Amino acid sequence: MATKYNMQAEKTPIAEQDPVVRASNFDEVALGYTLEEAINEANRCIQCPKKPCVSGCPVGVPIPEFMKELAEGNVARAYAIVRAANTLPAICGRVCPQETQCEGVCTRGRKGDPVGIGRLERFVADWALDNPEEAAAALAAYTQETEEGQEYTAQKLSQYKVALIGSGPASLTCAGELAKRGVKVTVFEALHAVGGVLVYGIPEFRLPKDLVAREVAAITDLGVTFEMDAVVGKLYTIEELREEQGFDAIFIGTGAGLPMYLGIEGEALNGVMVANELLTRVNLMKAFRFPEYHTPVYAGKKCVVVGGGNVAMDAARTAKRLGADVTIVYRRSMTEMPAREEEIHHAEEEGIHFNILTNPVRALGNDEGWIEGLECVRMELGEPDESGRRRPVEIEGSNFVIDCDMLVVAIGSRTNPLIGNTTEGLEVTKRGPIVVDEATGATSLPGVFAGGDVATGAATVILAMGAGKAAAKGIVDYLLQD
Repeated sequence: MATKYNMQAEKTPIAEQDPVVRASNFDEVALGYTLEEAINEANRCIQCPKKPCVSGCPVGVPIPEFMKELAEGNVARAYAIVRAANTLPAICGRVCPQETQCEGVCTRGRKGDPVGIGRLERFVADWALDNPEEAAAALAAYTQETEEGQEYTAQKLSQYKVALIGSGPASLTCAGELAKRGVKVTVFEALHAVGGVLVYGIPEFRLPKDLVAREVAAITDLGVTFEMDAVVGKLYTIEELREEQGFDAIFIGTGAGLPMYLGIEGEALNGVMVANELLTRVNLMKAFRFPEYHTPVYAGKKCVVVGGGNVAMDAARTAKRLGADVTIVYRRSMTEMPAREEEIHHAEEEGIHFNILTNPVRALGNDEGWIEGLECVRMELGEPDESGRRRPVEIEGSNFVIDCDMLVVAIGSRTNPLIGNTTEGLEVTKRGPIVVDEATGATSLPGVFAGGDVATGAATVILAMGAGKAAAKGIVDYLLQD
């Protein structure tokens, strides 16, 4: 009997908090699918033979296979298929830009909505977190079934130890892949919590931190060791890790957390901060739960956020939840805005104002040294630039002032030069990222690998994970080359 697919054109709706309610709390916005809804959506996958969704996934999740199992109600098996390829499925299901990757090439998207791959990945991952024993058994069975004959390799790899620097998505993925193959892995993290941008950069309402902790725990269970408050480049150098501590290979996954500034007059006024500081205070230091946690935070009464990416949306929505009336200033139009469409939509629903085709030129302060306004100029779009987006051009004489008592700068970030400056022979670009072989993550130094934002500049969680997975394979090949 032929399979009867669900041919509805639209995705199965996902429950969300009411915008008015959620704009004043830090609880997760999307509430997830029920089992019935997940099965209904999984049945929208028509199992097309070319599987474009798989090639669109940076970590190569066998999407049609997990969809088939889920459509038949085999949640444990569906989870095992996803988890074998993706170290952090509950995280990716929430923050991965599926619309430009797996869902962006989904065949069903040609006539209607693509299959809700991200929502279903989240569903099976959340199910596994709530049913750990059944999930672990399913993963073990699937792993044995698909990786028979790997025991000898694992035994051989167990003699090696590898250091990973940074504990963001690239390193966590690399750590999980290496540990599964028997490698002894130690992760060095500069902060006091594991997760990198997952814990300091992404708000609670998009990615609950207890969920990140549970995903990290699964990696710890593989035997991965984490050393916190360890700033490599200060506490240790790359050379010391190799020569004195005896690591056979090193992976650098320190991300791109160094903020960029506007470079305008008045940027040093009180009440001006970069998005990194706001988000780190709120997410990592739990300032939104002050005074239970001791870090204070202030987002002003009228807050302006400059930028149009996901970080700008996160900062704006965070400031809104802290009680501010928030306006986003962006120099191009909504069409060119690089943030995820979902995040823009949520921001609009929550009452965030958008002042587009607008560029700041000067921050205005009062006699006490606090910001009280942002002078801006109107823009129009010219010819496309190197990014493919139309270049913003200033309209002469169009200056105006937006009243504000807080300004948050969210125009991008770059890599920290510390490791590059303290590692002789490590090739870096003029802008700071480490030069790597994209296929293997290999750097200019034998046995030293890198991946994620530290090599590409600021990008997405899933691209960092893809780089971490590729580097793990590159490291294994390097260790076994003798």
